[in-house]
Amino acid sequence: MSKVAVNDYGNVSERYGGFWVRVAASIIDGIIISVPLSVLFIIYSFIMAPSEGTATDGEMVTMLLGYTVIYIIALVAIALYYILTTASKMQGTVGKKIMGLIVTDLNGNRLTFGRATGRYFATILSGMIFYIGYLMAAFTEKKQTLHDMIASTLVVKK
Repeated sequence: MSKVAVNDYGNVSERYGGFWVRVAASIIDGIIISVPLSVLFIIYSFIMAPSEGTATDGEMVTMLLGYTVIYIIALVAIALYYILTTASKMQGTVGKKIMGLIVTDLNGNRLTFGRATGRYFATILSGMIFYIGYLMAAFTEKKQTLHDMIASTLVVKK
């Protein structure tokens, strides 16, 4: 039995998180993610800046390795943010929570860590071809993106 509310006419579309509200949630999440990561990169840049204007080859290699490590940490942090918040009691990111949305499985249940992980990595496919996988939310009956369909998930209004 589905936990998603259905009105007297059997219409549930007004319960789904549509395209524009999801865009707003993504913008909020983008700000939440980018601000601390930008600060981290700026701090690292100031710490690693050469003291006399030009860097030696060794200093350049050290800087590039440092940026690579920070970039990998950032990728892992971003993935964990999306996966852990989606699989948590919040059932979605901070942006989704602010916009009054939650992510559920097709039966209205909270996602497992595994399903949230699969959904996160499926977002790569949603963005691969001009973000068409994301645009699908504007045209599908249940307002699902490609990654929602792959992971068998719904984004609904709380």
